[in-house]
Amino acid sequence: MIDRRTGPVVTYAAIGLCCLLFLIGPASGFNPSYGTGDTLLTGTVSYFERWGVIPDELMHAGPRALLTPLTALFVHGSWLHLLGNMLFLYVFGAMAEERMGHLQFALFYIGCGYLALLAYAAANAESAQTLVGASGAISGVLGAFLRLFPQARVTSLYPFLLFLPLRFPAWIVLVFWFGLQWLAEAQSTSSGPGVAYLAHLVGFGLGFLFAWARFRTGTRVKAQARATQGDSQP
Repeated sequence: MIDRRTGPVVTYAAIGLCCLLFLIGPASGFNPSYGTGDTLLTGTVSYFERWGVIPDELMHAGPRALLTPLTALFVHGSWLHLLGNMLFLYVFGAMAEERMGHLQFALFYIGCGYLALLAYAAANAESAQTLVGASGAISGVLGAFLRLFPQARVTSLYPFLLFLPLRFPAWIVLVFWFGLQWLAEAQSTSSGPGVAYLAHLVGFGLGFLFAWARFRTGTRVKAQARATQGDSQP
């Protein structure tokens, strides 16, 4: 449990740090020190290579590469990438943090993100394409949320339904999301990774298993009762 007077400080801190690093980095376009045109493009590539995960280096290089899954969690490649991740973290992170507590949630978040990126790198060990983003960690939060608050109602927008805001139990939304990731991973090619769907799947699975092992049925009932009284809206 966390002190309600402080709120989900880890969730908000992670969102704030990701946003700050994006704004001062080259991908936002707001930092004039990176220049424009080809200079900006070169600086962006170098920035991602420095702070992101390169599977080939992580699997075969020295100790420094082992730190990249940590730094990559707070780096994003575009505005859409950043805003999408932060929206999911904002919606699902607060309740998960309240259930786990500040410290446990922080360790859980970083651990899921690190292991998800490590698993992706191991599966693409020869790839030289850089991977950045908090998706693996946030997927872990989604998995834990599914276990802890399956009946919490979530308002979602679906493009194929003309973006109508519809409310469903969390288990429907999250199982649907997981299914999309699974299908996307199954249809991905070996020509080079784009979106790291495998990291999403691994993070989600780790989050669900952690919540299942850590919070047994007796404690889960109380948490679920609180969840049904609230309303989450991505």
